[in-house]
Amino acid sequence: MDWLFTLGVVAIVISTLYLYTVSVVSSRFPTLRNKRICLLIAHPDDEAMFFAPTVLALSRPETGNHVKILCLSSGDADGLGETRKKELVKSGLALGLRKEDDIFVYESSDFPDSMTTSWDSTKIATLLSSAFAPHLAPFKSASPTNSHSDRPTANIDVLLTFDAGGVSGHPNHASLYHGARAFVAGLVKGKDGWQSPVDLYTLTSVSFFRKYTSVFDVFATMASWAFSTRFKNKEHPNALVFMSGLGNGGLATAWKAMTTAHKSQMVWFRYGWITLSRYMVMNDLRLEKVKAL
Repeated sequence: MDWLFTLGVVAIVISTLYLYTVSVVSSRFPTLRNKRICLLIAHPDDEAMFFAPTVLALSRPETGNHVKILCLSSGDADGLGETRKKELVKSGLALGLRKEDDIFVYESSDFPDSMTTSWDSTKIATLLSSAFAPHLAPFKSASPTNSHSDRPTANIDVLLTFDAGGVSGHPNHASLYHGARAFVAGLVKGKDGWQSPVDLYTLTSVSFFRKYTSVFDVFATMASWAFSTRFKNKEHPNALVFMSGLGNGGLATAWKAMTTAHKSQMVWFRYGWITLSRYMVMNDLRLEKVKAL
């Protein structure tokens, strides 16, 4: 019985430390406010399985942000595309998005739901340009200019997506990273001296061990964040950390987004993910330094 008592004490201490860290992160760490934000994902359920803490934090009304989701497939590998599109809408609203129209699913043979297929980064960049910078002629040669009238513009301020590792190593996830970088670089093509009007933040992939340590990964996450943000920029933070509490508005809501909204995907191993994955309770994202094409 002594070991049960010890285990209980350890669990209480870890939970207390984690919740204290959540309060510090939410009140003192840099965040995004009054931004037009798009979360770029590959499949319905990516927003809940990987980005729930980010969406929950950035969609809170007091932030002044307007968050949208753009998904580049319906996840139709098993013939459930129509079902999964509806599930994505339900999940997005549960995570705090304002309305159904803020959730878009783009279906094309260019972007098949496949564990073995990488998507063309140029096609992703072209799609993003048509959606968020329709005035831009993507990848067309342009003469450098520094005139104010030619300031690069877009109808979003922030783009969020996976990093090159794609968290799970899924080639569709990794393809979004390369396409997003090409899009952001294309915004300032031929415009020397201007910064991109869109900040690109990517979700940090971690080792297999860290991926399945849930709240215990708080220590490694904090250490990594502190090291990467020695020089902070309040308007364009070098890194962002979002940690969710364990009740409603946090982990409980993220769980609901999976178990209630994405019912078609709740096979046995998904329960292991939502129970053990650190991505259900914390996200750390890095600002990508993108050079013009």
